[in-house]
Amino acid sequence: MSLTPPIVPLDPLPMRDRVVVVTGGAQGIGRGIAQAVLGAGGRVAIGDLDRDAGAACLAEWNVGDRAWFAPLDVAREASVRGFLRKAAARLGPIDGLVNNAGPADPQVDDLATLPLAQWRRFVDAHLTGAFLCCKHALPMLRERQGAIVNIASSRVLQSEAHTEPYAAAKGGLVALTHALAISEGPRVRANAISPGWIVTDDWRRPAARRRPKLSRRDHAQHPAGRAGTPEDIAALAVHLLSPASGFVTGQNIVVDGGMTRKMQYA
Repeated sequence: MSLTPPIVPLDPLPMRDRVVVVTGGAQGIGRGIAQAVLGAGGRVAIGDLDRDAGAACLAEWNVGDRAWFAPLDVAREASVRGFLRKAAARLGPIDGLVNNAGPADPQVDDLATLPLAQWRRFVDAHLTGAFLCCKHALPMLRERQGAIVNIASSRVLQSEAHTEPYAAAKGGLVALTHALAISEGPRVRANAISPGWIVTDDWRRPAARRRPKLSRRDHAQHPAGRAGTPEDIAALAVHLLSPASGFVTGQNIVVDGGMTRKMQYA
């Protein structure tokens, strides 16, 4: 009698009938993750400040009641609470949460003259927003043995000048991730993804879309041979949200085409 486990076919729809919330899900990386969840058989609730982008997602996806959009300001607790309640009422109990919302452009003025409001804009959206979403989603996630994926950044490991608020907020998000994993295990898994250069020009709302303009040098500097796309992040996000990654928690996975492993000199 053999003790070797049998070969088990991979599930072609790893998110079958699972409900996932994606904040900042109407454009860019968030939209890429939402589409991947739908492609993997799941249902998705996207929250975003951009109403036009959210409406465009539903119209272009055309998946009926498998997708739902509502305006969401993750920095406001009442907005988060109401959004999650409505999402569960429309789609069912939440199995997965992707904290992706927040300003994408990391550049700010000199820190010595930076207004406090600008600092808070980054921290409130990226870090406090993730806290609020986790706070109000956790009761459902615990019941469903769910998963959280926080979208951080390769800037938690390396920086350009004048990006302090963004780097600090994303660094805090990685720390929040492993703290959540310890507090919530084994009921809820929590992981972070830190994207590098992800090209999102053609993943915006219809009126703002444009063909990406990258040079050969832009692509060639990456050990992988190209800059990233939302699909690159989405594929990993779906894996981390699915039961297939049941032994993965508390991790920050860098997806940057190898750039943070490349020695660079001026």
